[in-house]
Amino acid sequence: MSIALFELPRRIKKLGYKTKTIFLSLIFRAMAESKKKCRQYSQHYLKFGFIASPTNKSIPMCLLCEKTFSNDSMKPSKMKDHLERIHCDKKSKELDYFKTLKTNFRSRPRLETFFKSPANADLQGGQKASYNIALNIAKKGKPFCIGEEVIVPALEEVIRNVMKTNPDPVLKSVPLSASTVKRRIDEMAHNVEKILLSELQCSKFSLQLDEATFGSSSVLMAYVRYFSASLKCVTDEFLFSTYLEGDSKGEIIFRCMEEYFQEQNISLQNITAVATDGAPAMVGRYRGFATLLKQKVPHVVTVYCVLHRTHVVAKKLSGELHEALMICIRSINKTKAHTLISRVFVKLCEKNDEIANQLLMHTEVRWMSRCDSLQRLVDIFGSTVEFLGEVAPLLCHELKKC
Repeated sequence: MSIALFELPRRIKKLGYKTKTIFLSLIFRAMAESKKKCRQYSQHYLKFGFIASPTNKSIPMCLLCEKTFSNDSMKPSKMKDHLERIHCDKKSKELDYFKTLKTNFRSRPRLETFFKSPANADLQGGQKASYNIALNIAKKGKPFCIGEEVIVPALEEVIRNVMKTNPDPVLKSVPLSASTVKRRIDEMAHNVEKILLSELQCSKFSLQLDEATFGSSSVLMAYVRYFSASLKCVTDEFLFSTYLEGDSKGEIIFRCMEEYFQEQNISLQNITAVATDGAPAMVGRYRGFATLLKQKVPHVVTVYCVLHRTHVVAKKLSGELHEALMICIRSINKTKAHTLISRVFVKLCEKNDEIANQLLMHTEVRWMSRCDSLQRLVDIFGSTVEFLGEVAPLLCHELKKC
């Protein structure tokens, strides 16, 4: 219940001394605050380079340094002093110059507009960005910790220095820790595998198997080719890879493939063709993988892998071509025999302004690498002959001859 003003002195007299002092001090403070003047922005302040702050219209903001000041600073004298003291090179600018700055400032995209609507758009956008960044990390084969060690600091610098905004709200909405990136990649991989398996369960496909040895481990890799109903085209996809326990005979390979198909509810009758290399474990007459598969799927067609077929042809060239190829390989190996020889060859290629400074070594696993090695040898043939003339004159003569 409110107290009338004419009753206030009589009520105050009845209070104690201490209570009366506190009560009067509160009244005087409230009266002083009510008399405090709150200035409003005026269009005339633009000639000093100040506009009303986008977040609070009662405080000024400098267009040149984008710093906000208190309401007490919204005085023409203080604004003019700031312009002449801090931005002395802009004090002679006309009003049109500051109008242009104001227009550019308002047309510039603001960070808060990115996550304005709906209310949870910042969370949704952050989750989407987190998944996309994790996908790029997986495609590039980078470690999971690169998100929090490299990408997050880079985003922080861009938001802070380019957009002139506090980066904490944005970075909190984009989780990129190592465990989060790993979980994102696992979820996306599981989703891709789920879609692939659902299509293989109801469509015919061809299978390609390859067994490779890495150190003391043997890995079985499987690829499929089928007509994708979603993509409306024939597509190749990686199906699975698994370690082979014990030996790598045809029975072990067939059992691993059969167990995987049973777990994923894929019928073996959907396999129309199988491509393998010429290893006995794959094409053996009695216990090879292809023989065991034909016992389950009699109509399956077994073919020799095209890449392996071409690799075999490359190994069995005519005498003249094979001899020339061996001389080229010996020449390439000679430039990489020792680290000192390799460094000298690099310096020679750089001195001759070649398009490359090293020769490429081929690998038996990737047969097409021989083509790349020979192409590089042709590209820097002059420097190679000059180098071999000093290091191995006989080999240089053979290379020129072939």
